Order: sequence, then C-alpha cells, then structure tokens
Amino acid sequence: MSIRVVIADDQQLVRTGFGLIIKPQKDIELVGEAADGHQAIELAAKLRPDVILMDIRMPRLDGLEATRRVLTNPALQHTRILILTTFDLDEYIYDALRAGASGFLLKDAPSEQLIEGIRVVAAGDALLAPSITRRLIEGYVRQPAPHVPDVAGLSELTPREREVLELIARGYANADITRRLYVSDATVKTHIAHVFSKLNLHDRAQAVVYAYETGLVQPGAAARAVEQETTNPKPPPAKLP
Repeated sequence: MSIRVVIADDQQLVRTGFGLIIKPQKDIELVGEAADGHQAIELAAKLRPDVILMDIRMPRLDGLEATRRVLTNPALQHTRILILTTFDLDEYIYDALRAGASGFLLKDAPSEQLIEGIRVVAAGDALLAPSITRRLIEGYVRQPAPHVPDVAGLSELTPREREVLELIARGYANADITRRLYVSDATVKTHIAHVFSKLNLHDRAQAVVYAYETGLVQPGAAARAVEQETTNPKPPPAKLP
C-alpha cells in the first residue's frame, strides 16, 4: 500500500514543487493540498492521510494549531505530521514537537531528503538526527513550558526503560542503543514500545521533549554524552564465570 500524503502550505509554488517530487514515487501518493490550517484539518478528517507535510506560517490558522487539532482527533491517531520550515531553528518548531509533530524538514532540502523523510515518518519514526536533536531541544527547552509534565510517569518505567528513554533524548538511534546496551534490536524496540505506552507518548519526538521537560536529561548533557561516547566508548560488560 502507498503512503498517502497531504501538503499544507500557503504558497502554491511550494505545493506544486513538492507534488512534482512525490508524483514519480511508486510508494507515495499525493491525495490532497491545503492552503491554510483550516483546509489542512478538513482534508485530514476527510482523507485520513498517513503523512501531512505542514507549513507553520499560514493564514487563517497556522500550522502549529492545525497540528494540535489533527493530532488530538482520535480518528487520526495514525496520521503523522512532518513540519515544513524555512529555517532550521524556526521559533515554533519546539512547540510543534510538543504538540506531537514527528519531526521537521527544511523547505529547501534535497528531493531525496523529502522522500526519505516521508517514509521515515510514515513508518512511525521521528525525523530527528542526533545533531538536530541537540540543537533544537537544547535551544528551546529553556522556554517556559505551557504545562507541567507528568514527572510521576517516570516512576512507572523500569531502570532499563529509563535508560533507553535517556538515550533517545540524547539523539541515539535504535542501532546505537543496541550497541551501547549490548542487547538485540528487538529488545530495544520492545523497551521503546513500553516507554511510549506507559508515558502515553505519540512517537520518538515527543519522547525527546518529555525527557527534557521532566529533567531526565539536562540541556547540554546530550552533546557532552555523545562526545564522551565517541572519545571513550563504553567497554563491553565482563562475562560472568
């Protein structure tokens, strides 16, 4: 089955350009276009796309509020939103991730990045590279949070699940986590599924935000941890006799 996509952007040229990039892909289908947030919400409810490419700055209703409304609709629980932005540190990006967006993409990104981003988000992953995670979260986590996070939820996690959540927040991909913890890929995926379920998280992007808001990871810690890991990799655990 193809990945059904809706493009929401107030610029016709942007919608047309993205449409031309998507059209040749056999596994991706452009099913609708919206020029503002209201149209995006209406199309989402009508078409139930797998992915919405959502611009933040749009007339009538901006992409941030449209993202909130789409992702709080129970009928759209499988819809993922990929934020489109002109700048790599757009002032609204952190709020978009907090609202449940699965990541962001620069409008001038190469066509292959757009296609890969759609596939990644449709698969349920977050489009957040480790470097982007550090720059984005550490920059915006200092802003006052609009709500008090459920810190008590951390107590429901096992020590291993907390460790996995911390590594996700530091920008580690699943393969990196398996190497660091010396466990299988299936085990890592199971831990992540448990974390999402216990904390009622939408995806990996929200897990990163949650970890910072609750203080599990401190701003600046991610970059230092990754640097230390590169310089002094963790030795394998000693084998028991």
